[in-house]
Amino acid sequence: MSRQTIKKTVLGLFAVIALLAIGAAAGLWWERNHVPAGGKEMPATAAKDGRTVLYWYDPMVPTQRFDKPGKSPFMDMQLVPKYADEGGDAATVKISPDVVQSLGVRLATVTRAPLDLNVVATGTVDFNERDIAIIQARTGGFVEHVARLAPNDVVGSGTFIAELLVPEWAALQQEYLALKAMGDASLEAAARERMRLGGMPEGLIREIAQTGKVRNRISITSPRSGVIQTLDVRPGMTLMAGQTLARINGISTVWLDVAVPEAQAGSVRVGQSAKADFAAFPGKPVQGRVTALLPTLNDVARALRIRVELPNKDGRLRPGLTAQVSLKGTGGESALLVPTEAVIRTGRRALVIVAEAEGRYRPVEVVLGPESGADTVIVSGLDEGQKIVASGQFLIDSEASLQGIVSSTSGSADAMPAPVALHEADAVIKELSDTSVTLAHGPFKTLSMPGMTMAFPLANPQLVQGLKVGDRVRVGVRETDDGLLVEKLDKTGGAK
Repeated sequence: MSRQTIKKTVLGLFAVIALLAIGAAAGLWWERNHVPAGGKEMPATAAKDGRTVLYWYDPMVPTQRFDKPGKSPFMDMQLVPKYADEGGDAATVKISPDVVQSLGVRLATVTRAPLDLNVVATGTVDFNERDIAIIQARTGGFVEHVARLAPNDVVGSGTFIAELLVPEWAALQQEYLALKAMGDASLEAAARERMRLGGMPEGLIREIAQTGKVRNRISITSPRSGVIQTLDVRPGMTLMAGQTLARINGISTVWLDVAVPEAQAGSVRVGQSAKADFAAFPGKPVQGRVTALLPTLNDVARALRIRVELPNKDGRLRPGLTAQVSLKGTGGESALLVPTEAVIRTGRRALVIVAEAEGRYRPVEVVLGPESGADTVIVSGLDEGQKIVASGQFLIDSEASLQGIVSSTSGSADAMPAPVALHEADAVIKELSDTSVTLAHGPFKTLSMPGMTMAFPLANPQLVQGLKVGDRVRVGVRETDDGLLVEKLDKTGGAK
């Protein structure tokens, strides 16, 4: 190959390289000037309306940012622009109406209304200790006959218990009949009084006055219907005056010993109406009322013991039966209420998302009171009439956290943290130890958590004292930063 040919070839190669370099530079210029957000390092882009776009993001996955618009790789929706002028109030987050609609955000209003403090707890039937009859011998004598009865038998009013022979009565009755025959009214009245002081019932005295016959035997009968708790009389016994023969407890009314969780104890008052649902009688609730708040607290379950009195005309309610008791609040006192679903519980505090003008949302820390039906009482943090987010608030709170927004509080810096009520469900113990318990539990409705079998840590080893595998319990858990913590285990029935 000649030198001239080689020179032409080299010049041709340089020409090709120059053309490729010019093309690459032109392509880069075109991408930077005609492709929106083309490249990770390019500056903020101007939107059609002149507003500066910092980045695009998916509201469902706000931690991931994109440098150009398009369809989200996570959800079936378009990416949303984040504008530079959306700073506004440092304590608020702004969300466009389109995003609010796609998130299904639903608003509610803070209202003031009378409290409807309904409390649900478990109770056990016991005897009404005020409905007791003690049968005693009024005078000394001998037991001649005893009915075929035993403790725990149910008897009616007037049921025969025993027949007694009282020798002393014969002399008193003969004296009375002799003075009555003399016709001296004052002496007859004195003899009648001596019989009365001798322990004779008024009915027997009238019978002797009418028939003129001596009766030194008397039948002892039950003064009321009920259950024989003790029966200390046998044929041939010698009785002393005042000796107890039987103890009968009426069952026309019964007591329910109800354990109310400590967090709801302030909602219970004497005179409050109560409805008891018994597993033994499904669909047949019994209405009663609270008659006493007992002075002792269950230290293990942290529950207040209250007494509910129930009518028992047909006698079907017997001691030992368990019931689910609903205590209805009497109302009257009013308070600020928000839907329970609007409250965000973090374990250490409670938040509510307040909706403000121009699509801005502010997380506000609140102090919670008791639950009232489907609502929760707000002690402080909100005002009547404010708009709050009842659905979709978790996504808004997540966006606020990403932007470093801190929730505002209405109280001082040393205000007490919001009290959080226990979340309760029915469960069966599968395994237990001093530090944890495995439960097959039903749904925790206040947590929107379905029923399942899982292990929970215990707040106190004393919670499992007296419990064993297979026991049915009412479990109460509290949300913490480390998960759910069991703070209540109330036995509700026998082993499964």
